Amino acid sequence: MSTTPPPPVTQVEDDEVVGADAPRPARLDPSKLGISVGLLVFTAALALFAFDWMRGNEDQRGMVVVVALLLGTVGVFALFILLDRFADALPQDWQERVRPWMYVGPALILLSIFLLYPAIRTIMLGFQGPRGDSWVGSANFMNIWTDPELRRSVYNTLAWMIVVPALAVGIGLVFAVLADRLRRGEALAKSLIFLPMAISFVGASVVWAFIYDFQAFGSQTGLLNGIMVALGQDPVSWFAIQPWNNFFLMVIMVWMQTGFAMVILSAAIKGVPEDIIEAARIDGATELQVFWRITVPSIMSAIVVVTTTMIINVLKIFDIVWVTTGGRDGTPVIAERMIRWSFSFRDQGQGAAIATMLFILVIPVMVWNVKRFRAEEEIR
Repeated sequence: MSTTPPPPVTQVEDDEVVGADAPRPARLDPSKLGISVGLLVFTAALALFAFDWMRGNEDQRGMVVVVALLLGTVGVFALFILLDRFADALPQDWQERVRPWMYVGPALILLSIFLLYPAIRTIMLGFQGPRGDSWVGSANFMNIWTDPELRRSVYNTLAWMIVVPALAVGIGLVFAVLADRLRRGEALAKSLIFLPMAISFVGASVVWAFIYDFQAFGSQTGLLNGIMVALGQDPVSWFAIQPWNNFFLMVIMVWMQTGFAMVILSAAIKGVPEDIIEAARIDGATELQVFWRITVPSIMSAIVVVTTTMIINVLKIFDIVWVTTGGRDGTPVIAERMIRWSFSFRDQGQGAAIATMLFILVIPVMVWNVKRFRAEEEIR
């Protein structure tokens, strides 16, 4: 005689059936929520008091540093713990929606305060007068195209954006391929080529200023002019030869950035499968064909990243121009003009307009980079 197995016993808690698929109770804990909100308000008030204290006690630098470290470590850690407790006090269906914003929210607030607000403020300041207290409309932006030096700075910056990344990436790629073929001394060769990256832009500018140095009277102390005199030629004022003086300045940045390009591209080249290269060589491909048809397409993503990074660095360059020529003899660039108008000429409106122009030039580069990455993700 067959017996039917008894139905599964369900666990009853608080007059509710709790099963494997039963929804978890969703209730709001008012006491826990109130405590969390109170602690958050107290923490925010304490942070504001600490910021006010640091601003008023700049002479006590030791204590200011200690308080800043505590705010940046213990304060942030306590903030996230309180936010997590605040999320736990919410109903269950709200927790999954609110908790991600609890962790991302502080970062978004800081980005808005220190990045988004200054950007909006700079754009608005570009429509105002020298002291930022009068509205001048688009006069500052129109002045960029009517003032000869400002217009020249835009053209020079565009030339820097083309020449410097092209030369640095091209030379770095050649060095990466050649260094990869060395049986001995690869690390030493790469270290020597990468060494200029350890020098600041100002330091490199001073070094190359001695190389290009020109003395109208007396003996020549510059390396290039010393060679010219030794060969029986007249010394040359390299920084005064227009428009080639811009190219002489670009050489300084190419000298510094080539090592960076070489290191990144060398790592990408080592990731190219050897089977593909050996198969191409067996099929009769020359080394040049292997380089252009296999190596370069395989590392194209790395080339794009390095090129984009260098273009952004070029847009920010002002140290080299400031130290060597000061923007004279047709060598101004946008970043140098921005610093000069903002701080030397005390014209905040014109400086903000130039900064906005610099921001506009960065946008196409970033859009192109994002599209490139999305296309690569679709292929993968």
